[in-house]
Amino acid sequence: MIRPATANAVAADRPSHVRYRIIALIFLITSINYADRATFSIAGNAASGELGISPVQTGFILSAFAWAYVLGQIPGGALLDRFGTKRIYAGAIALWSIFTAMQGTVGLIAGLPVVATLFAMRFMVGFAESPSFPGNARLVAAWFPGAERGTASAIFNSAQYFSLVAFAPLMGWLVHSFGWRAVFWVMGALGLAATALFLRYIHSPDRHPSINAAELAHIEAGGGLIHMEDGAAQAARAPTFTWTNIRQLLANRMMLGIYLGQYCINVLTYFFVTWFPIYLVKERGLNIMEAGFAAAVPALCGFVGGLAGGYGSDLILRRTGSLDLARKTPLVAGMLLATLIIACVWAESEALVITFMALAFFGKGVASLGWAIMADVAPKQLAGLSGGVFNMFGNIAGIVTPIVVGFIVAATGSFDWALIFVGAHCLLTIFAFLVIVGPIRRLELA
Repeated sequence: MIRPATANAVAADRPSHVRYRIIALIFLITSINYADRATFSIAGNAASGELGISPVQTGFILSAFAWAYVLGQIPGGALLDRFGTKRIYAGAIALWSIFTAMQGTVGLIAGLPVVATLFAMRFMVGFAESPSFPGNARLVAAWFPGAERGTASAIFNSAQYFSLVAFAPLMGWLVHSFGWRAVFWVMGALGLAATALFLRYIHSPDRHPSINAAELAHIEAGGGLIHMEDGAAQAARAPTFTWTNIRQLLANRMMLGIYLGQYCINVLTYFFVTWFPIYLVKERGLNIMEAGFAAAVPALCGFVGGLAGGYGSDLILRRTGSLDLARKTPLVAGMLLATLIIACVWAESEALVITFMALAFFGKGVASLGWAIMADVAPKQLAGLSGGVFNMFGNIAGIVTPIVVGFIVAATGSFDWALIFVGAHCLLTIFAFLVIVGPIRRLELA
């Protein structure tokens, strides 16, 4: 019989699992993050009809988010390094939620130009969201040992798909039942609630009230940067955003290959979160509610693929010890499968289109290991800045893709060449990681 004192001692020796609750909350917040990006793609068809917005104007409005998101990446990453994750990230959630809600007021105030106002509001959402993924990467680097980072990164990255599984049907129903403005107001309110949750539960590992010594030791032994936030005060005296630091990141071949690969992967992402629901309505004849539910099917497959890719990558790493093999094998296999998006050009039925899209986004989910790779390669003292530069390059796709697709649709009256444009980037992703990147390893600064 185990005495109570002995039982307590045994329990104390077992690692707690606070890091799992941390990643679950990051997943929830990132789901809301991506849903807020997709609000106009769901509400856009109804809003465009009411407000008189053309396809080219729609393309520019859809791209507004990414213009600011790209511009904000390096400053956002530097702010995270300098002032710590909690304050900067929490403020970002609150701001992007406010600007999301404000989009629902466009057209209600006489005299304000509709297209310019929508562009400005989405621009501000993008600027406010810019610290979010570098913040996620910092939290994963701090809270997870190396052998668990692929899975942890895949979990928060797969939120981009889950957000549409959970929120596309909701947003479609809101448009159908209450009008397009309700989408922005409801999503803004959910974001403000998420801000409160973040402030309540997110802390660095060495300061979290619920973690025990065994879990802290497990994280640190596996390479988790548990004292990362302690460096925030030191960074306040030595800003990480210097041209010397930027130059070291941009002069490295491995980093440039990773940046190019992330850009190419995000071409597929941004087609899905901007034009895909509109494609289903305009090209395939679905109504907005049907499109919301139809978009959830590929999104669900992307979510499953993301989890499978992260778990598989960590499994390969544990069994082989090869970081290169662990990260590149799922990425190449997933991107090959993602090229099936091109097959939608010849698909005649809506069911076949959804099937091809589902397979493509499953593959894209499997390949979405960019943030795990960043956690593996970023210089320890520049985790936020490195993530900001990475995300800046990746989200240039958010500027290019909506505008290019808008011009293609306007010029041809069809989405066929747009789908080929997206599929070609899947092959370019493979080239970037196999030919340019070389061995994956942590970058040491001079």
